[in-house]
Amino acid sequence: MMKYNLITVLGPTAGNKTVFAAHLAYHINGEIISADSRQVYRRMNLGTGKDYNDYIVNSKQIPYHLIDIAEPGYKYNVFEFQQDFIKAFRQIEAKNRFPVLCGGTGLYIDAVIKGYRLLPVPPDENIREQLSGMPLAELATMLASMKKLHNDTDIDTKEHAIRAIEIETYYRRHPEAKIKFPDISNLCLGIRFDRNTERRRITERLHARLTAGMIDEVEELLKNGMTPESLMYYGLEYKYITLYLRGILNYEQMFTQLNTAIHQFAKRQMTWFRKMEREGTRIHWIEGSMPMDEKIKVALQLLHNGG
Repeated sequence: MMKYNLITVLGPTAGNKTVFAAHLAYHINGEIISADSRQVYRRMNLGTGKDYNDYIVNSKQIPYHLIDIAEPGYKYNVFEFQQDFIKAFRQIEAKNRFPVLCGGTGLYIDAVIKGYRLLPVPPDENIREQLSGMPLAELATMLASMKKLHNDTDIDTKEHAIRAIEIETYYRRHPEAKIKFPDISNLCLGIRFDRNTERRRITERLHARLTAGMIDEVEELLKNGMTPESLMYYGLEYKYITLYLRGILNYEQMFTQLNTAIHQFAKRQMTWFRKMEREGTRIHWIEGSMPMDEKIKVALQLLHNGG
């Protein structure tokens, strides 16, 4: 009996994770569940790094889930991702196929493999009134005494901290209010390149996406009713290209600033993955420059040998 029932493929941006995950799924009768917080949106393709051809291996279409499931303008969140992941995971298992989670959104991956409790919780006006006069530092200390803080977003404002305390208090009063998570035994594979190669790949990919029409994609979204302010919410590419289209940046400034920002984003992704490792998630790193058949061989050995 195989030890694992989920493979996770992660890594920083521009690492060809999806291509590797699709090839792996091809070999193990698998289907891919995307763990990308932006590829959920329809008509946001080049700006999110979405490439449908990545899911075709040897002329076979590899099934994928959680891509193109929301309209631009909607703010999809990690709770919805958890729910949608569980549905996709169970659908794939029901077909006797193997789920492969693939993406670079560390929070989404963590939420699945660690099973964060993220059920919707109703407002509690009594708690809000009691806590409204407390400074943020005291609220942060109170929240830290109630649960492990996975990131800083719970305590970046008083409103977020009070809401997080409200949620944790609800869970304590209603222990039955927990997501029924499937039993997951996860093999985590990471794809990474050396720093110089990674930097080159990021810059080359940005050139390619701009040449392929990424500016036209952003322009079309704006024409179809998205405001510049709302569009900039959806990530670096949309932010800087919107600034270019509004005349705030010229093309060279846009490219230089966007390229730098993507490099910084890749570093933040690796910082998150290292945090996952410190907190107990074992990531088997695979050198991205290896030929595909060698990478697949390593992955299959880990899968069948129990890591």
